[in-house]
Amino acid sequence: MKLFPEQWSAEGVRQSDFPEQEMPATVMPGSLVQLNGVTLESAHSQSVSQAQPAFQIQPVTPDPAPSQPRETWGGKYEFLLSCIGYCVGLGNVWRFPYLCYRNGGGVFLIPYFVMLLFTGLPLFLLELSLGQYGAAGPITVWKCCPLLKGIGVGMLLVSSLVSLYYNVIIAWTFYYLGMSFQSPLPWSCDAPQNARLCQNASGNSSRFSASEAFWNEQVLGVTHSSGLHDPGPVRWPLAICLLVAWIVIFLCMLKGIRSSGKVVYFTATFPYLVLVVLIIRGATLEGSIEGVRFYLSSDWSRLQSAQVWNDAASQIFYSLGIGFGGLLSMASYNKFDNNVIRDTLVIAIGNCCTSFFAGFAIFSILGHMAWRKRVPVGEVADSGPGLAFVAYPEALALLPGSAFWSVLFFLMMFTLGVDTLFGNMEGITTAVLDEFPALREWRWKTLFLGALCFTFYLLGLLLITEGGIYWFTLIDAYSTSFGLIIITLFMCVGIAFFYGVNQFCQDIVDMICRCPPWCSKLLLYFKACWVFITPCLLLFILFYIFLEMYNTSLHYGAYTYPRWGKALGVCMGTVTCIQIPLWALVAVCRESGTLTDRFRKAIHPLNSWRTATTHAEVIDVPYTINLVDSDFVSPPQGSSEA
Repeated sequence: MKLFPEQWSAEGVRQSDFPEQEMPATVMPGSLVQLNGVTLESAHSQSVSQAQPAFQIQPVTPDPAPSQPRETWGGKYEFLLSCIGYCVGLGNVWRFPYLCYRNGGGVFLIPYFVMLLFTGLPLFLLELSLGQYGAAGPITVWKCCPLLKGIGVGMLLVSSLVSLYYNVIIAWTFYYLGMSFQSPLPWSCDAPQNARLCQNASGNSSRFSASEAFWNEQVLGVTHSSGLHDPGPVRWPLAICLLVAWIVIFLCMLKGIRSSGKVVYFTATFPYLVLVVLIIRGATLEGSIEGVRFYLSSDWSRLQSAQVWNDAASQIFYSLGIGFGGLLSMASYNKFDNNVIRDTLVIAIGNCCTSFFAGFAIFSILGHMAWRKRVPVGEVADSGPGLAFVAYPEALALLPGSAFWSVLFFLMMFTLGVDTLFGNMEGITTAVLDEFPALREWRWKTLFLGALCFTFYLLGLLLITEGGIYWFTLIDAYSTSFGLIIITLFMCVGIAFFYGVNQFCQDIVDMICRCPPWCSKLLLYFKACWVFITPCLLLFILFYIFLEMYNTSLHYGAYTYPRWGKALGVCMGTVTCIQIPLWALVAVCRESGTLTDRFRKAIHPLNSWRTATTHAEVIDVPYTINLVDSDFVSPPQGSSEA
């Protein structure tokens, strides 16, 4: 525990806050003294020795140099761009436009923005504020409520699973980027190897796609695998691309936010430039207006479907990156007085507008492809990897100067993926470095980051085998499923009811300092969301996920996953959320007293919680003491006081 000298008292101190240690012995006046590891000035040492107060002191050797201090952002724009880059990811390009046309076109924006107001913004502000106020990573920050430390451990596991498969997408992007420096493109009908597939340009034969054949046979090799149980050999061209991807991540994160904070000036802004160029090019193509009309066509009856509202909530949840620990970690490097409410509005609303904006770039060019193939737009529209690596590359191959447009598109995909992976890796490294501060030293941090990236590379080799896409789909489906929703639900409920929603709102006001009137009014809205609205919506999402998991089977193309594969995915999600009760049990067992007393102590913030953002010198004390002025005054001559 840390107390300022002027705040020494018996309040708020309990045995579990301190390690056990022996009572120190007395020393001679004038020598260096230590109070639980902190050296006191010699003048104080002498007076303490003469006065013989209620505690004892011991001679010490001056402590070695402290561990490396925590970094801070070089400027507020580095934080904003890092968060925007983290949130604006591949899902904004390959998932939102597909969900929009599938769920009623422009009508989908109504549930989308409703879920943004009542789920996205409150949870986004909660995670940013918690990280900035505590100035700690996803695990250490739960000094505010030790009972919920398992939330941080769960975030660490989720980020690890996502990082494991997310860099595989970047490896695919590297492969396509390298193949784009050819003319004709190897997935186009102009390539000699695709002549048989494309020999008839009309009728039913137009449904056979050269880009799909390239994706399944040359890139994945999935045609040589029979399923999850048959991974087959590693695809070595992809293994090289995956190694390059992890080397890029390692080099960009080697100096922490000092290096990644500079990289995002390019990686966070480049996708917007490409989207603008693609929209302008798409607007000049025949059939593009049909694609945009298909994207925005409204079907008001879809608002009655629970599936539409669940899709809107899920897209908001995942596109903002809530519950992974990345936002919390990046906010922990902010200055204490940063306006988190302003940042929440800018980042979250900017992210959602980017999703809507990207839909025009996607569907204008897909509309042109549908016009060229003389099929409805719905037959060429897709989501996920099917859009990014099959449908859209095929559409780009139809344009004049297709190699240029392909290079531009896959560079955009690379920057989108790298920014999101920066956030996930930052969540992992910050969590570990805050728990083990000695690793912040340059040499140890380099070794740790290198070992982490190399471990992820070795584990990721399973995902680039001939049957790797089956494992990729499994991890993608379950790593961010019910486990992530449960983690976020407990984070919201824990802050609202255990830590205290009023105290949390006061913490936000303390950080903003000069809180404008509009901030105070917004806090009333956020308070209502944290206490009631957001937990209810999270329960709705959780219920729908379990319902869908029970009623539907997992597929990849024509392959249906076996029961043992689905059970493995459920175990994967369970491991992330089971950390919450496990670490809660540990926290309760560490306390003393009755079960009620143990629980009450376990939800009480540690005294070191509020010292993370202060700069005054603090003193660790392992037991309760009470000092008065007379303890530092020499007794008069002849006094009987020892």
